Amino acid sequence: MQHIYFDAGRNVLMLLDQRYLPSKEEWFQCADTDDIIYALQQMVIRGAPAIGVTAAYGCVLAALQAKGGSNWEEALEKSLQDIEHARPTAANLAWAVRVMRQAWRSGSFLSAPELADFWLPKAQGLHEDDIRVNKMIGAYGRDLIASGDTVMTHCNAGALATGGYGTALGVVRSAVEQGKEVRVIASETRPFLQGARLTAYELARDNIPVRVACDNACGLLMHKGLVHKVVVGADRIAANGDTANKIGTYPLAVLARRYNIPFYVAAPFSTFDIQTSSGEDIPIEERDPGEVKYMTGQMIMPRDVEVYNYAFDVTPQELISGIITEKGVFDPGELA
Repeated sequence: MQHIYFDAGRNVLMLLDQRYLPSKEEWFQCADTDDIIYALQQMVIRGAPAIGVTAAYGCVLAALQAKGGSNWEEALEKSLQDIEHARPTAANLAWAVRVMRQAWRSGSFLSAPELADFWLPKAQGLHEDDIRVNKMIGAYGRDLIASGDTVMTHCNAGALATGGYGTALGVVRSAVEQGKEVRVIASETRPFLQGARLTAYELARDNIPVRVACDNACGLLMHKGLVHKVVVGADRIAANGDTANKIGTYPLAVLARRYNIPFYVAAPFSTFDIQTSSGEDIPIEERDPGEVKYMTGQMIMPRDVEVYNYAFDVTPQELISGIITEKGVFDPGELA
């Protein structure tokens, strides 16, 4: 699924706007740094690997934007920092900007347009690498899935959350491509409904059987024996194997332990943050209360009542059966 591409003829980044899926497929055009930051913060694009890919292309746009003046390097560095800090939790965001910055510092460039020309294939390479890495994650993860399994997943860790194949959904896709019969239960994922809107959309397009469940139904479904594996993505993995993912992931891990259901995290090594010692140190983004207060434009609670809108939670490594990466499946305890 192509949902991110750079139009070199017009020097714009095109993003399939995920705010409108599955009702309509509308493209969002990024022409400068402000557009990139808006797209990241307003959930036009989301999912840690996709955020990283978008940030890499954003560096190209930042170089094109800084093309004039003798202080272009200073202006460009300011733009890179703005992109790098657009969202706090996903490790891939800072990682991608760091990769692009290191490539810049390793060479000698007389102008910003010259650097942009150098950076564009670099960003395209990161994009292609992400898809390749996702397929490697899928190849390792599919061995954990048996034919006939029903896999529960949370949020969206598919093509839309990555360069184009998926981490958690990449495991499912790879198992299906291997000929296994796999069904998926997608938790709706309040308040932004990434599971109901995006995961169900992707799997239905691929003719992979999927059902959507209310978030608060997951325990009952496990109790009834309807769930065989849980596979989720991650936005950041700490040095000790604790993982941050979309809010609601931690309760699934607790329930999976209660019912002896294997709980796996699928993520590339670019999501690992060895500078963060444990999940306690991972910054957790708090988002606009309006995302909770409103649904499809209608207020669903008293106007003056306050809300919690944490975007992520942390799953301790002791609740994780394995972390599926492009280099194999690891016991999170091995990372400590």
